[in-house]
Amino acid sequence: MNWDRVEGNWKQMTGKVKEQWGKLTDDDLAVIGGKQDQLVGRLQERYGIAKDEAERQVTKWIGRM
Repeated sequence: MNWDRVEGNWKQMTGKVKEQWGKLTDDDLAVIGGKQDQLVGRLQERYGIAKDEAERQVTKWIGRM
């Protein structure tokens, strides 16, 4: 799956995002709004990880969708 499909189906994808990254709140998901860079930024904040690690996790997650 590519990010355009994730972004287009964001409301349906939020459950899967929360399964993967449980520290993200409903407010976080609303702010992210399907934007990949916003998801990466929120992962950095919530999990205290570097940007490249957050990007790696997101890329890996998309590949499994």
